[in-house]
Amino acid sequence: MKKAALVAMACLVLGTCRGGAVRSGITGDPAAKSVTRWTEKTELFLEYPPLVAGEVSRFSVHLTELDGFKPLTEGRVVVELRSSDGKIESFAAEAPSRPGIFGLDVKPAKPCVGTLVISFESSTLRDIHEVGAVEVYSNPEEAARSAEGEAIEAISFLKEQQWTLDFATAVVGEHSLRESLRVPAEIRPRTGGEAEVIAPVAGRIATGGVIPGAGTAVQLGQILSRVIPKSAIPADRATLELGVTEAISSLALAEKDRQRVERLVNAGAIPGRRLHETTAAEANARARLEASRALLAQHELTRSAEGESTGQVEFILRAPITGVIADSWAVAGSGVEEGQRLFRIIALDPVHVIAFVPEADNDRLRRLTEGELELPGENRPLPLSRVVSVGRIVDPESRTVSVIFEMANPGARLAVGQSVFIRLFTGGQSLGLAVPESAIVDDAGRPVVFVQTAGESFLRRPVRLGIRDSGYVGILEGIARGERVVTAGAYQIRLAALSPQVPAHGHVH
Repeated sequence: MKKAALVAMACLVLGTCRGGAVRSGITGDPAAKSVTRWTEKTELFLEYPPLVAGEVSRFSVHLTELDGFKPLTEGRVVVELRSSDGKIESFAAEAPSRPGIFGLDVKPAKPCVGTLVISFESSTLRDIHEVGAVEVYSNPEEAARSAEGEAIEAISFLKEQQWTLDFATAVVGEHSLRESLRVPAEIRPRTGGEAEVIAPVAGRIATGGVIPGAGTAVQLGQILSRVIPKSAIPADRATLELGVTEAISSLALAEKDRQRVERLVNAGAIPGRRLHETTAAEANARARLEASRALLAQHELTRSAEGESTGQVEFILRAPITGVIADSWAVAGSGVEEGQRLFRIIALDPVHVIAFVPEADNDRLRRLTEGELELPGENRPLPLSRVVSVGRIVDPESRTVSVIFEMANPGARLAVGQSVFIRLFTGGQSLGLAVPESAIVDDAGRPVVFVQTAGESFLRRPVRLGIRDSGYVGILEGIARGERVVTAGAYQIRLAALSPQVPAHGHVH
């Protein structure tokens, strides 16, 4: 029994804290009146009992700043009762009793039909709301009779709930919309934006220096690694050293022969042609010595795979484009074969966005003008750049036609390989009623919006949708121009409508 009582108490508390389907007006006082007004700066939601001459009526003034839809937390509110004879009675609250709520007592002097005006002033904001005509009754009985009337079913969603949530409303108006088609797409490298770096010769990757790994940003011409080629002539060290020794001996003999011939030519004993022949022979012997020494050095580098080499016995691999290394197969000191892939580089700006259009919509592509990309985390779609190509071949597996856009990608916001949606615009513009897409809620498979009829009262309206464009959706029927729909927090209002509880009024004035 004790546990059941605790559960019942929890349900009661929960019911008083959330909205539900209720009659309009203040649930705690059926005779109370409420007024809602909007200006360009603020929303006024006023609750007050019928006014009686000589009696104190408690006014509850709720003020919401429309820039952010948050409560006003400071300022002064003045309520003016202007009678038909020109007399003005003023009542003021110097500060809110709670954030957004200004409570003040109004005590009219005599019965009359006057005009109610509420003004607000703070260090940063000033605003005036013309509430309209109001009657001051001569006695409480007359005031009670005037409050009788038919209530309207509405969803109650208190100001305290609105202020603590991501909540916003907008006035329904006309927008210029274009016919469009929403299709899946994929981010891919642009043409020429993907390159592979391969080993030009067989050999070993030098161990000197840092080899960039996958995900590393590289610039055009940046050194990636070095390849030390294998020896062109397979031989052991002794054979190569013997070749160097023989080349040294041959060069020494060639030098002596050239010196002897030079003396004879100077003495006129032999023709000058012999000097040219010996000089050439000496040069050939010196070249063979340099080649033998280079082969020996290359043999040593191949064995040790050390990067301390000269440019004569290594190949430098550089980045052919600016981008990011997508794959890296290079390992310092490892052997490679000629043509082996070592790096794959992808350019990230710009990129291609490839849309996959169902073949049934292929005919609409003849009227394609532009497109926009829906990126998760962005409030509004991003415009796509130029159309690169419109495919004319249907993919046999997916039964789609490809449309390729080019798009700038500063800061690499788009990841290559990322799946997205884009909207293709395929027709002219038309003017009609439209609301932000965020105002549409899927309610059991049917699109609905929630119309704000008063400060804390909302109506569920099924709507018929039209075309979509740049974050807006056309409304063919269900709402009228000038009505105010919920654009942020609509789903929470839907949950409030599903609650069977009738909330007690949550204000403390």
